[in-house]
Amino acid sequence: MQDLRLLLVASLLLSACSPAQKAGEKVIRKTDRAGERASPPGGVILNGAQRRAVGMKIWQNESGGTVSGLTHWNEGEEFPSLGIGHFIWYPRGFDGRWTETWPEFIRFAQGRGVRGIPTVALLPDCPWSDRKGFRRDFNAAALSGLRTWLAANINLQTEFIMAKSRAALPMIMAAAPPTRRARITVNYDKVATTPNGIYALIDYVNFKGDGTNPRERYKGQGWGLMWVLMDMADVSPGQAAAREFAAAAKRCLDLRVKNSPPARGERRWTAGWHNRCDTYARPL
Repeated sequence: MQDLRLLLVASLLLSACSPAQKAGEKVIRKTDRAGERASPPGGVILNGAQRRAVGMKIWQNESGGTVSGLTHWNEGEEFPSLGIGHFIWYPRGFDGRWTETWPEFIRFAQGRGVRGIPTVALLPDCPWSDRKGFRRDFNAAALSGLRTWLAANINLQTEFIMAKSRAALPMIMAAAPPTRRARITVNYDKVATTPNGIYALIDYVNFKGDGTNPRERYKGQGWGLMWVLMDMADVSPGQAAAREFAAAAKRCLDLRVKNSPPARGERRWTAGWHNRCDTYARPL
């Protein structure tokens, strides 16, 4: 019953878009007609229902599909994670190793002509300096309003995540060792031949990045999309490739945990990470 209620609420949120979001969606559809793909290059094109399904799966992956999870601050981290993709937002003065994505999302929304963006979202830095203050203000006007806006703009967040995925492959090809580029391209195309493979490519970039940031590595080893594609075994296109992508992602994440500083306690995330990767191997 709880899952049914969650699905019902999610469906209402996806359909009950604000006027600002509807204006943004018109721009997105026009751009699609002009040639911007609704999925990464080289693969199948997701239809509207599949795109919505991808957004819902990402939201479920990050915060169980809950509205409260749209503004979150993990214990032990120095920054909050916002939206269905848990976009990172750094407080002033903090310079972490992870790619900061919240300001990118806000620029994306502005570029789409979206109106009504909450004032707090437009600040250059996260106004909360620590988790304690964030949790204290969780039900105050700023964060409550931010959650309301995010819940009304699920499709916009999904489009942003998909755009990040589309931009990842050229960046990966520029950063990858020349001897591995052909393998990366072949594996990418094999994974991109099924809807759940497209979902895997989209979700993993949002989940663990494209792998090109040299700061997102432990002991010289990364775990983003580039590293997963390099690690994949030689398999056939289609569902076999989706299953191998899921397995390679788990191997890369296990190596990350093994190489991580013990004080971070990253092993506690392994089960959840594996569960997320397992969704890549199942039909969308």
